[in-house]
Amino acid sequence: MSYESQLSSLFTIKGQTAVVTGGSGGLGSAMASALAQAGVNVVVVSRHVESAQRVVQDIQAQGGNALALACDVVDRAALEQALEHVTRTFGPVDILVNGAGGNQPAATTSPELSFFQLDNEAIDRVFDLNFSGTVKCCQVFGRGMAERKQGCIINIASMNSLRPLTRIPAYSAAKAAVTNFTQWLAVHMAQEYSPAIRVNAIAPGFFLTDQNRFLLTDQQTGEYTPRGQTILAHTPMQRMGNAEDLVGTLLWLASPAAQFVTGIVVPVDGGFSAFSGV
Repeated sequence: MSYESQLSSLFTIKGQTAVVTGGSGGLGSAMASALAQAGVNVVVVSRHVESAQRVVQDIQAQGGNALALACDVVDRAALEQALEHVTRTFGPVDILVNGAGGNQPAATTSPELSFFQLDNEAIDRVFDLNFSGTVKCCQVFGRGMAERKQGCIINIASMNSLRPLTRIPAYSAAKAAVTNFTQWLAVHMAQEYSPAIRVNAIAPGFFLTDQNRFLLTDQQTGEYTPRGQTILAHTPMQRMGNAEDLVGTLLWLASPAAQFVTGIVVPVDGGFSAFSGV
């Protein structure tokens, strides 16, 4: 085998099956599309099947294989049904990308809403969606990996996982929990089932998405808010991230190139986490 072939094989995941939760969102859809372009059978999971179907149609238009499933990641029974559907269509799940998550305005402090007034149901929903949903997906889709003694789980953490950010206490705490759980599960899977089951996380920096646009841009003018301007000032690369910026890290973590990598959190943040502000 030539050196070029050896390098190529390191990143080959063609023919595998991946489940991408939150797959209809801005970041999730980009990751689902990238996996499909790499030859992976992709299952796009979203609470809204119409949104998932649009992503699937785009993937199929580019020659990829994909399936849309409507499922709330906090519903264990619905996840079990989704697993059955995936297995019938594509076979066992090789890769799980836990991209479902998000914040809520009612769990976010502001001049009009103090910490003491935050809605408890909104806080619970943020924890359920980001942390509990990740755990349940790992239980349901990870069980087959444990049985087959191989697989790859990639959780989507956040800059909030590495340092708490102002105004979003529930989201910061939930994503910090995702990071801790990623490390715990990596050890558990390797020790209890197989070292060939890898669990890692990606921590995106600041990407403009539907969930944070109300915090980072003025809804009337489209200009960055003072918060958005502060983020740019603390990002050495001087820009917000694009969804495509996650693709390289995703494909690396999913591929044999990362076969000795487990239990890590990779910041994709334009240098934000490395900059002290001075």
